Amino acid sequence: MTLKQFLFITSLLLCQYICAQNDTITLLEEVIISDTQLRDFSNSQSVLKLNDSVIARNPASLGALLTYNSVIYFKENGLGMVSSPSFRGTTAQQTAVVWNGININSQLNGQTDFNILNARDFNSVSVRAGGGSVIYGSSAIGGSIHLNNDLSFAKKLENTLLLNYGSYNTFNGNYNVKAATDTFSADVSISRNSSDNDYEFPDTDVVNENGQYYNASYNAAFSYKLNNKNIVRLYSFAYDGERHFSRTLFAPSRSKYRDTNSRNVLEWLGIYGKFTSKLKAGLLTEYYEYYARASNPNYTFGKVNTWLTRYDLAYKATNAIKLNTLLEYTVNDGDGSDILNEKRRIGAGSLLMQHAVTPELQYELGIRKEVTDAYDSPVLFSFGGSYALAKFYTIKLNASRNFRIPTYNDLYWQDGGNPNLNPETSYQAEIGNEFTTKNLTFTLTGYYIKLRDMLRWVPTNTIWRPENVDEVDTYGIEFILNWQKTIGEHRFVFDGTYAYTVSQRDGSSNQLIYVPFHKATASLAYSHKKISAYYRHLYNGKVFYTSDNRSEIEAYHVATLGTEYHFKLLQGLDVGMQVHNLWDATYQNVATRPMPGRNYTMYLNLKF
Repeated sequence: MTLKQFLFITSLLLCQYICAQNDTITLLEEVIISDTQLRDFSNSQSVLKLNDSVIARNPASLGALLTYNSVIYFKENGLGMVSSPSFRGTTAQQTAVVWNGININSQLNGQTDFNILNARDFNSVSVRAGGGSVIYGSSAIGGSIHLNNDLSFAKKLENTLLLNYGSYNTFNGNYNVKAATDTFSADVSISRNSSDNDYEFPDTDVVNENGQYYNASYNAAFSYKLNNKNIVRLYSFAYDGERHFSRTLFAPSRSKYRDTNSRNVLEWLGIYGKFTSKLKAGLLTEYYEYYARASNPNYTFGKVNTWLTRYDLAYKATNAIKLNTLLEYTVNDGDGSDILNEKRRIGAGSLLMQHAVTPELQYELGIRKEVTDAYDSPVLFSFGGSYALAKFYTIKLNASRNFRIPTYNDLYWQDGGNPNLNPETSYQAEIGNEFTTKNLTFTLTGYYIKLRDMLRWVPTNTIWRPENVDEVDTYGIEFILNWQKTIGEHRFVFDGTYAYTVSQRDGSSNQLIYVPFHKATASLAYSHKKISAYYRHLYNGKVFYTSDNRSEIEAYHVATLGTEYHFKLLQGLDVGMQVHNLWDATYQNVATRPMPGRNYTMYLNLKF
């Protein structure tokens, strides 16, 4: 099929879905949202929001949650090891992670490890598909993952304790407290995860040696209402972890990795008639130590401190037109045993507009420019619209230019860094339709991405150096289905996703490594009075792990079966059990790194 044929077919058939998205009308006096751009300027794109019950019934790591509940493919170097996404065929560095409106991708390697983020630390996890660099800056090419802590001034005191214990001495614990009065609101979460992770590789006598890990995290949001026009908020996060890098099927490992990260952002919100003003100031830190031999005290390290300021001014020109200006200034100060001690200063400005022409027709526009002495930044843009042709049918269009900046490792690595790199840039477009009935929501999205100046580390003489050497074409379709039905006291919920992805370098018919052509998920949940049961299934198509496509990892199916019972104790106690890899499949996600066979988890969720 030629590209023209593909685009013609998708223009007729494709559709797009916003699953469980919040109403775009949010009363500021009741709910405090920091990432308002996700709510106000995503109407022409797909935003999938995962609710509390889905988060609680999935493994603690953010990567596992999204693997089983979204179209994103994750490459995981063994259970509990580094987990990196491929969103719409892009790389891990081309997926942005946004924490309460702030892009938190590492300044060192440009990506986020999804196995060190505990999904239960956040009360809202959303997946925004497609380009978003106009709002969120670098890396928002394939899409963005949003981790939010929404606050409310409604009087309450809620405590939740979630405990999991399972095979390989795996423990996950999370305590969360939400407290609020008319003027104060707080949401505090503390998590601990650990595992011996010593599973036996299926069909072998090899044990996953040196795979143990532990981590602890703290995530908090506080808000204080000074008066009806001014609110002060503080968002805080801290993480400390140690992970031993497990062996492969053929080679042992003795290395380990320690990292600590922190984020603290203070925000002043002002509401002055038609103007809404938000001023943010914060400090983000990241630090790691790598030990080639865990028993040896010698290590290499890297660290970056990021100071940021961001001013967000929204103006409601009319009931139908909203304007939003974003001004940002960040300073990155990096150092390490293998990188030069350098400071990087970046200024950026964005202008956004949303116009509801009629209740059925609306469009949104955006433009962004960054200024820095570290690289030449292109002008970014986005535009899109949606039109409700009927109560059950909406058509949507979106196009944008996005980018990813070179990382500290790319620019300042002592043995090969290249200070003359350009950012990766992309042009992309998507088209879709959304169908919604009483019990069913059905969507299908088609997209095309043209990536230029892709960064790759290539051999030059005796060393490897990063260069802008590739152009990549990516296109595909995404399907999302949600069905819910209540019959008397019986409730059924079915969710399904499917992604077909083609990602190739210009002039080549080979698929990029670790990008599956096919990925599908399905889940069915049933509840009756105090009892519930659920089944999750993942299909991951084959992937190639060499650029010539001669070596591949076979496709695999993995399933989880769970059951839960609700006790009327205090505000509620749920006790459950899960069987992972139900069919005891033998499979690998990364070459020579087998995943575990059938294993088990027990959990309790107490609210008081």
